[in-house]
Amino acid sequence: MSKRLRSSEVCADCSGPDPSWASVNRGTFICDECCSVHRSLGRHISQVRHLKHTPWPPTLLQMVETLYNNGANSIWEHSLLDPASIMSGRRKANPQDKVHPNKAEFIRAKYQMLAFVHRLPCRDDDSVTAKDLSKQLHSSVRTGNLETCLRLLSLGAQANFFHPEKGNTPLHVASKAGQILQAELLAVYGADPGTQDSSGKTPADYARQGGHHELAERLVEIQYELTDRLAFYLCGRKPDHKNGQHFIIPQMADSSLDLSELAKAAKKKLQSLSNHLFEELAMDVYDEVDRRETDAVWLATQNHSTLVTETTVVPFLPVNPEYSSTRNQGRQKLARFNAHEFATLVIDILSDAKRRQQGSPLSSSKDNVELILKTINNQHSIESQDNDQPDYDSVASDEDTDLEAAASKANRQKLLGKDAN
Repeated sequence: MSKRLRSSEVCADCSGPDPSWASVNRGTFICDECCSVHRSLGRHISQVRHLKHTPWPPTLLQMVETLYNNGANSIWEHSLLDPASIMSGRRKANPQDKVHPNKAEFIRAKYQMLAFVHRLPCRDDDSVTAKDLSKQLHSSVRTGNLETCLRLLSLGAQANFFHPEKGNTPLHVASKAGQILQAELLAVYGADPGTQDSSGKTPADYARQGGHHELAERLVEIQYELTDRLAFYLCGRKPDHKNGQHFIIPQMADSSLDLSELAKAAKKKLQSLSNHLFEELAMDVYDEVDRRETDAVWLATQNHSTLVTETTVVPFLPVNPEYSSTRNQGRQKLARFNAHEFATLVIDILSDAKRRQQGSPLSSSKDNVELILKTINNQHSIESQDNDQPDYDSVASDEDTDLEAAASKANRQKLLGKDAN
């Protein structure tokens, strides 16, 4: 960490002492119990990292610390600060409350339903409101006021908003001004560092032009965050972007094994996916890597003299309501992949991501891949979007938990021994 946590810092959700986790996109520090609820909500609601046992890009941690220290939590608890809320019986959780249902219900209301966020006056045209907020964000990121920008994002401002008059995005503006923490915040909310402005320049171009070299290097890292995270998960190394190395493709120890016909067919199907569907699959695998690594840290940092109950385990990816039920089912089935199957899937995605970026033709060589990917048909079929299917996959239950427990043990040993660079 860039600094040692002060003893006065408390959990943003229950005010418990010594929070050891952070919700990156909410700008808050949270305790173990509240973190277990955050994890069950999914990364689309809260992106959690351990403050000590998870590798942090220094400026990302600095961004979260700055938000926490400048009252970001008041954004999510705005109406609770009104004395009238006490009179009505509305209150936040406290350390003595039970995780379920007390803390869980409060955290869901706070972050999932945004029940306490300040609401703008209703307008007939919501799109105009969103556009106005995005223009305010576009202007605000040139300053160092992170909490103002987080408030705008919480109200619906778009991190990738392309200003029609200015011809650029908020990330271009922040980069030109050298605001590296604003760039971190925008990236957390989905800003694309590869976007070009009306002059054909990327945010990194403006950072270099302004002499903000640390920011320029960080923007390149952000651009490759997905593939970097997948490679680091397998081999504990990241590419050397400064020297033009943008991909690491780990090798399997048993790469001499012949591929089965099923594996060959799965690889061919992966390569034939459209860029859009391939990106969706890669993002889903990234979320699964995050779930497995976070579970490993979670289990390693718990006090094992107390029972870790089922309520603190996240056996598969939570449902994201913005995705189809078909995609949600496919995401959950990723938890059923054992360590070998999942590693080979990650390697295939890294290999194909490199091929697609470099514009290489499809490889006909026998690569070291053994994919067991029957779920691709369910997860990424263009023709079939059966929304009548249940959100939760009935197969992803006890069997998945057993597989995940074994994978978490192995990953935990590997992860906590990693160099946090």
